[in-house]
Amino acid sequence: MSDIPAALPAGVTAYSRTPDFTPQNIPDKIRAAHATKAGTWGLLHVLEGRLLYRLEPPRHGERQLAAGDTVVIEPTIRHHVAFLEPGRFFVEFYR
Repeated sequence: MSDIPAALPAGVTAYSRTPDFTPQNIPDKIRAAHATKAGTWGLLHVLEGRLLYRLEPPRHGERQLAAGDTVVIEPTIRHHVAFLEPGRFFVEFYR
């Protein structure tokens, strides 16, 4: 069973986004365990390639994502991202 939400909650609004990340410019903090602030949701968009999105214990869940896929990032939940195949992605932030 996965703890990854299937969708963003109703009523949240996009307010910001990251630049496009590639294997050449992905920050170390995104490859390491990190979390969004309380009240900040994320929606990771894969533009090219393949990614692994994985929750950190005590939460459970991981998704392999390909171009066109998205995954919901829940506030304060530690996770990390890794490229499985070179590509591009960005994260859109909601509150």
